[in-house]
Amino acid sequence: MLALVDELARCGVAHACTSPGSRSTPIVLPLVRDGRIRPWSHVDERSAGFFAVGIARATGRAVVLTCTSGTAAANFAPAVHEAREGGVPLIVLTADRPPELREVGAGQVIDQVKLYGSAAKWFFEVGVGDASPARVRWMRSLACRAVWTAEEGRPGVVHLNLPFRDPLVAGEDVAVPPGRPDGAPWLRRLPAAPPPPPDFDLPPRSVVVAGTGAGAATATFAAARSLPLLADPLSGARSGPAAIAHYDALLRGERFVADHGPEAILRVGDLPTSKPLRAWLELHHAVEQVVVPGPAAWPDPLSTASVLAGRELLAPAAAATDAAWLAGWRAADDAAAAAIDAALGDELTEPRVARELGARLPGDATLWVASSMPVRDVEAFFGVRDDAPRVLANRGANGIDGTVSSALGAAAATAGPAVLLIGDVALAHDLGGLLAAKRHGLALTIVLLNNDGGGIFEFLPIAGEGDAYVEHVATPLGLDFAHAARLYDCEYVEACTLDAFRTTLDAALRSDTTTIVEIRSDRRANRELHRRVAAAVR
Repeated sequence: MLALVDELARCGVAHACTSPGSRSTPIVLPLVRDGRIRPWSHVDERSAGFFAVGIARATGRAVVLTCTSGTAAANFAPAVHEAREGGVPLIVLTADRPPELREVGAGQVIDQVKLYGSAAKWFFEVGVGDASPARVRWMRSLACRAVWTAEEGRPGVVHLNLPFRDPLVAGEDVAVPPGRPDGAPWLRRLPAAPPPPPDFDLPPRSVVVAGTGAGAATATFAAARSLPLLADPLSGARSGPAAIAHYDALLRGERFVADHGPEAILRVGDLPTSKPLRAWLELHHAVEQVVVPGPAAWPDPLSTASVLAGRELLAPAAAATDAAWLAGWRAADDAAAAAIDAALGDELTEPRVARELGARLPGDATLWVASSMPVRDVEAFFGVRDDAPRVLANRGANGIDGTVSSALGAAAATAGPAVLLIGDVALAHDLGGLLAAKRHGLALTIVLLNNDGGGIFEFLPIAGEGDAYVEHVATPLGLDFAHAARLYDCEYVEACTLDAFRTTLDAALRSDTTTIVEIRSDRRANRELHRRVAAAVR
């Protein structure tokens, strides 16, 4: 294990998440004592898994996740599936009992072979053996292969199952077997030469759609060609003179859609969340739709793509432009922004909170956004900023699992202030994740939208199903989150006005501790406000 951990560090692994247990001792001790890898201790394996996902999303590098044998490993499954669907690099090291203790009634034993099924990009049962020179070389090569497999191509999960026999604690005279000189990895990877730009171009009246994985190069490409850029904040591309912030509202209007039909559509990265945008893409299924894939497993959930391309398509090149085409979209976006601001006014509401975060957070901040309504409000109400904060979310499997833990993982791996926008159900679902903030002294500003239940369901037909809807779908909680803040040594403030929210947010961003800023809302009133905003834009 010393050689394995040494090689992980040589390959650039900088973070590891551990959970308590005995069988994982041979993995945990080298990780903790290495000095080059930052170990993050967690009590709960599910929180550990999503904390690791948060670090990996924030850094783009593989994170080690390790646990003892038995159901501890099964608790990693939600995070493993999120990493698989979201293209997040993880190296999962599960300790296991040796073969002679399997299927014989020994304790803390489950079938861990290929435990995560197809969610693992690569699985390998490492086996039990002596530290011979040949085996040490093999272990070093295995560690390099694990890192490169997790990170290269479409990133994903590598699962190494490690059975250990007693004794689990090695003697003190054990030294790290020598590796390559000068700290080099045992197996290096050389970067491939980028392919030349393709012999392909877009017509002047095209539209660019950007989702997770698009990046700033997409904004530069759209601006250079005067192409309207419909960029989800998660894309990192909602900036520059071509960005259209309020496409979610604009594409709800039949007249606007009829008057702004594109000649072609370029989609970069994963597909944004917006339902009007997806409906618009389906409406124009006969138009050439060029897709540059992002982290998603397959970049065409609507089956409208006609061309798959690499990122070399975004290389700078001379092209015909139509300034009037972009100007029409920009004028509509400006009009939509004015209508939205007028409809929202100065009342402290869920859309207003999202809009304030988009305008108020500093450029070095990281905003983690929960699924359901928060991620949709950020997409709909964030403006265009060239110094926008980074926006991250678990949009692989789109679940609410581990949202607090993921945000804290991102906070642990970033230098600027970290903020989490979350609803009450998602916070309650991962309340135990707050323990990491207390144990590791992490600062996170948690903006809590408390509408006493699942607000997104108010927008669906099931909302009209009476008591069955309220109890089994909306699931009102009736929780006082001030008690949770005290339990986990967090600060707590309830903001009731827009000015109070602004003041509280600014103070929380300067704090060196975790703060819960709660805004109370009403699910039905929120639904009606969204409808008024859409009508105002139309």
